[in-house]
Amino acid sequence: MDKQKFYTNKRNIIILAVICCMLWGSAYPAVKWGYEFFNIKADDIASKFIFAGYRFALAGIIVLIYQIILNKNIFDFKLQEYKQMFMLGIVNTTIQYIFFYVGLSYTTGVRGSIINGTGTFMSIILAHFIYNNDKISFNKVIGCIIGFSGVVLVNLNGAGALNGAFNIMGEGFILVSTCAFAVGSIYSKHITQKMDASIVTGYQLLIGGVFLTVLGYAFGGKLVGFNFKSTTLLIYMALLSSVAFVIWTQLFKFNKVGKIAVFNFLVPVFGTLLSGIFLKENIFDFKILIALILVCTGIYLVNRTKESE
Repeated sequence: MDKQKFYTNKRNIIILAVICCMLWGSAYPAVKWGYEFFNIKADDIASKFIFAGYRFALAGIIVLIYQIILNKNIFDFKLQEYKQMFMLGIVNTTIQYIFFYVGLSYTTGVRGSIINGTGTFMSIILAHFIYNNDKISFNKVIGCIIGFSGVVLVNLNGAGALNGAFNIMGEGFILVSTCAFAVGSIYSKHITQKMDASIVTGYQLLIGGVFLTVLGYAFGGKLVGFNFKSTTLLIYMALLSSVAFVIWTQLFKFNKVGKIAVFNFLVPVFGTLLSGIFLKENIFDFKILIALILVCTGIYLVNRTKESE
């Protein structure tokens, strides 16, 4: 199979990117269930680190084992390449989730989700200065604004939801988390030009997950309550991460950053929708439909950008 042809096909891009966003969206209710099954309290950040660490480390192991089954040599790298994968794991997994979990404990979920949605803008802006063939265009700007408005809409739960002063430990930390994701995405595109994207993803998840786990235990966290139900959930979360990150990394490798990054706006929409379905919350909300229309319109406008732009 010609990988480049497969991952640059417009229909495949849409299908694969939507699958990634649905999987990441399903993590919203899954994480809530995980906190309940493993008895993790809302303010127990250290235990959340361990939970996330187990999830990502296991995801990395799954990806690497699968690469071995495919008869790939997962150890055929130079020292410099190992250093690059190590750096990617620290930035794109460890740092991103440390700042995200800490930040979320000092702000509301609404504000956190909205600020997290700015990662798409950051990825597109970074790509503008790094890649000559991925410049910011009018379509991209309008598409991102419309898509982001969908993220804002789906997170508005009532009057006053966005009131309050900017908190460095809250909104500030989530902004750092978002920056880490944007930088990590660009960096992964850079290093996967010469390395197998799937193997890079496996190491990224494993390294980042191990560091999160070690930090969690170092700060007094713990993970208890292992049984069939909780273990099955953890395995599912690891699988969704491994599948989504592998596909996403391949899409980033073969396509322009903006073309793929804009799909990120779908994650909170799917998260809200799937949370409503699985957590038995009210999903018959007109704003979800409007948000989905706005996000899809934004994606269409960004991908409508001419190749010469």
